[in-house]
Amino acid sequence: MKNPKVNVDIKKVIANAKEVVNLAAEKGIEVVGVTKSVCANLEVAKALLKGGVVGLADSRINNLLYLRENLKLERVPLMLLRTPMLSEVEQVVKYVDVSLNSELKIVKALNEVAREQELLHKVILMVDVGDRREGVMPDNVMKIVEEVLQLTNIKLVGIGTNLACFGGVLPSDENMKVLIELREKINEEFDENLKIISGGNSSSLPRLKERGLPPEINQLRVGETILLGRNVTNREPFPNTFQDSFLLEAEIIELKEKPAQSEGRIGQNAFGEKEISSKKGIRKRAILAVGRQDVFFKGLTPLDKGVKIESASSDHLIVDLTGYRKDTTIGDSLKFELNYAALLRAMTSPYVKVDYN
Repeated sequence: MKNPKVNVDIKKVIANAKEVVNLAAEKGIEVVGVTKSVCANLEVAKALLKGGVVGLADSRINNLLYLRENLKLERVPLMLLRTPMLSEVEQVVKYVDVSLNSELKIVKALNEVAREQELLHKVILMVDVGDRREGVMPDNVMKIVEEVLQLTNIKLVGIGTNLACFGGVLPSDENMKVLIELREKINEEFDENLKIISGGNSSSLPRLKERGLPPEINQLRVGETILLGRNVTNREPFPNTFQDSFLLEAEIIELKEKPAQSEGRIGQNAFGEKEISSKKGIRKRAILAVGRQDVFFKGLTPLDKGVKIESASSDHLIVDLTGYRKDTTIGDSLKFELNYAALLRAMTSPYVKVDYN
């Protein structure tokens, strides 16, 4: 199968990783590379490691198992980003070095499995500082910590938070202060020495670049900015990074001149939408062999001027080539940059091939 495919420029991924890692290192922050948007692609994971990340993180235990089995040259620290399911705690303890947790019941289940396997499992307790995705509310942290510290085969290594992914809340002096004060309180009241404050993800990098983060923040979990070179708060290019490390290529399977307007009574399409074109007259239109089953089409940006995306069905991408000045024929391919949502779906689709430059 030639198309559709995602072309990955490994050298650019490495360069982006080095840029982010070096920026963070100047402030005493370690970067964990996140592989979930590329379905733990092995070559991309190796590129992140070459770029200097201290470990790899993913939300799916199957992806982490794949990395554990295939990164054979060295013992790479692996982190589970999503709170473990009770049904997967045995695999988590066996294959993962540290997991992010927000439910005491699950931490206790991890402890039981770790005790049976005679292992020590590391945990970062997630705190909700405003974004309202996962995390213990700050007022409940000390009570949870007290119970976690009593577990024989769980090692609490730090606290962390997630920002921007759900509520769009960005890092601030106020929400970072919550984490810093909680760590100080934990260390003081329980005579602990928690080292890690995992202060967020790619959304923390713009602030780090512009005016820095509090010095107590010493870990970030970064995927999108390394992979796509984007400032995730506004999707503008992040300084000194490449935005075209990943390109989608799809093949033209129909090329015709057709009226811009549909003909007949208009109802909903297969996705419950009404497609009404504002264009008039005869248009040069192409259909590409890729669709919503493969990619989030609204997250695609044509690489060439004059190519305009109209819409997509399950397995067809419809584009307007009226303003496209290059000679085009059946079997030619068009290329597109991808945003995070488009990359996520394309890299997890079994119908999209991955090639490397």
